[in-house]
Amino acid sequence: MIRPALLIACSISLGGSASGAAAQPAGTFTLAARLLAEDASSAGNVAPPPIVRSKAARPTSGPAPARAPVGRVEAANRAAVQEPAADYYVGAVQLYPWSEGALYRLYTAPGRVSDIALQPGERLVSVAAGDTARWIIGDTASGAGAGRRTHILVKPSATGLRTNMVIATDRRTYHVELESNARTAMASIAWTYPEDALVAVRGTPAPAPDPVAAGVSVEQLSFDYRIEGEAPWRPVRVFDDGRQVFIEFPPSFAEGEAPPLFVTGDKGVTELVNYRIRGLYYVVDRLFAAAELRLGGKRQQVVRIVRDRAAGGRSAS
Repeated sequence: MIRPALLIACSISLGGSASGAAAQPAGTFTLAARLLAEDASSAGNVAPPPIVRSKAARPTSGPAPARAPVGRVEAANRAAVQEPAADYYVGAVQLYPWSEGALYRLYTAPGRVSDIALQPGERLVSVAAGDTARWIIGDTASGAGAGRRTHILVKPSATGLRTNMVIATDRRTYHVELESNARTAMASIAWTYPEDALVAVRGTPAPAPDPVAAGVSVEQLSFDYRIEGEAPWRPVRVFDDGRQVFIEFPPSFAEGEAPPLFVTGDKGVTELVNYRIRGLYYVVDRLFAAAELRLGGKRQQVVRIVRDRAAGGRSAS
């Protein structure tokens, strides 16, 4: 049976000493609760009291509340945006590596036209923009045949505008984020396509480039040339077929200014020679013993090409 007098006395005693005593450890019974538990166990028909815990013992940490759907969308968009990077500029053209689901930023300005250049041979299907009232959007093309290239031209009517554009082609879909400001406009954006290069490496034949020259006999090729000097565009090899000299440049050659070619004559006088540019090659319609590629003014970059006579090189015509 519950002992009321003792319970009251214990409660008063505990209440009177609460101010001077240290706080009771979390998760322990009060004295009154223990007495109630003893009587309940002896009676068998009284439910035991709940354990009294201090507030400090209650868990305060747990899984963060789920982010609202709008917040998840905003976070995904921020992570997907590709901004201009200095390492991916070729002249004034920003080259973005294309990937599925990416958003590509294009900064524009009133009074300036920005160009969005698609992959050569890629056919435009449709263009849609979120704001067609304040943005002027058109398309044109350059080149012909397999090298025909579609260009989408964008011009804002005011500063401080933002919208998006979706470009659908026969090969892929581009998502472009448009933004206008008072001064700076990107002249052009284009893309590189790592997946296409990967497919070519794995053995799928890539589109055949235009031939550098026709009627060249492989058996007649001579590679007996030395290349002297250093420059970012330094040729990787030089060879001839008995009639023409072919000078092959590295892939970075297409990103800068092409150096003129000077041939050194029998009397040591250098003169500018006629040649044709075919992709990464110079094609010279004559043989020579020595030549120089020169680029620059006061601090000129010079690369010298010399036929190696010791290796049995052909005589110049």
